[in-house]
Amino acid sequence: MSLNSVPSGERVHIAFFGCRNAGKSSLVNAFTSQNLSIVSDVKGTTTDPVKKAMELLPLGPVVIIDTPGIDDEGTLGQMRISRAKNVLAQTDIAILVTDASSGPKEADNELIKLFKEHNLPFIVVKNKCDLLGEIPPDCANPQNEIYCSALSGYNINELKEMTAAKLKDMPKENPLISDLVNPGDIIVLVIPIDKSAPKGRLILPQQQVIRDALDSGAVPVMCRETELENTLLSLKDAPKMVITDSQAFKTVAKIVPESVPLTSFSILMARYKGNLSPSVLGAAELKNIKPGDKILISEGCTHHRQCEDIGAVKLPKWIREFTGSDPEITLSSGTEFPENLGEYKMIIHCGACMLNAAEAKSRYQRAIKAGVPITNYGTAIAYMNGILKRSLSLFPDLAEKI
Repeated sequence: MSLNSVPSGERVHIAFFGCRNAGKSSLVNAFTSQNLSIVSDVKGTTTDPVKKAMELLPLGPVVIIDTPGIDDEGTLGQMRISRAKNVLAQTDIAILVTDASSGPKEADNELIKLFKEHNLPFIVVKNKCDLLGEIPPDCANPQNEIYCSALSGYNINELKEMTAAKLKDMPKENPLISDLVNPGDIIVLVIPIDKSAPKGRLILPQQQVIRDALDSGAVPVMCRETELENTLLSLKDAPKMVITDSQAFKTVAKIVPESVPLTSFSILMARYKGNLSPSVLGAAELKNIKPGDKILISEGCTHHRQCEDIGAVKLPKWIREFTGSDPEITLSSGTEFPENLGEYKMIIHCGACMLNAAEAKSRYQRAIKAGVPITNYGTAIAYMNGILKRSLSLFPDLAEKI
């Protein structure tokens, strides 16, 4: 996979925050060496978060986000502030841009409080230092503060290096399957090809599992559920594991011998994003669903929903069959994750392959804080088919919680 094709969810998200006219957009342009954001002397020029996926040395593949001023005014201004704050959920590293010539404002201090509440690593940039005449020799905190000038380019490279250092201190991502396989292991991937499958390509979790298996020296064998039985018979030895698309769980579970570990792409993605444990606990809420209960089915990406869409059609059908009731189903996709989660009895989320780990965790944390059980597609489907414990056999600590 080339750096240019790295999915957005796998890139580090670097967001620039600050007050109007602190020079955020100018600094973003200097930081990226591109005219990414519109720059003017008019306050509030940036009215919506601006995102750009790019390759930026020495940081690697990143997503740069420029946000509206956090001190905007009026009704529209409050909406812009809300959008700027929503970016916090997607942010891996925050860069607070202040005006060195006028000093920090109360809104800047409030942003720092928010960064700390979100456990976000951050850097305070004292921009426009070219207006000071003489630049002070040291910052109060050289690990978190730096004088810069977007106009002259002063300390821009040093800011990049400081940001790169913050990246090195970030927790390492969870493994996908590399810790579950050894070189030479055969794993079977069951990939249904239905009307909602993208023509000519595989969906992202399937691509990622295949790549991780190859990088680990394992041998991935792919088939549809209709060819699974013959595929297993053709193998000299039993595979190390079978990984299936969640919607084929019921069919696949009947074919795969109990002695062979079975799981799904969605369950692996939940572990990869750090949300498998709450997903396992949240799935049990399905047994308590009653008529009229509100269930949110949420997807991290946006796509044209087709007649056999798993989120809009299949999951609601399976939920009604399992519960014997008719709950109220609400759908959301992309960035449209509801503010008020307390009205829902439970939330069923997709595997979040298009969200970065920060946003995926944020959605789970918001649900947990609101007291709403949350699970994901694969975990919910396995639970409704009575095979959740089996699908977690690769993770015995979690299987014991069922």
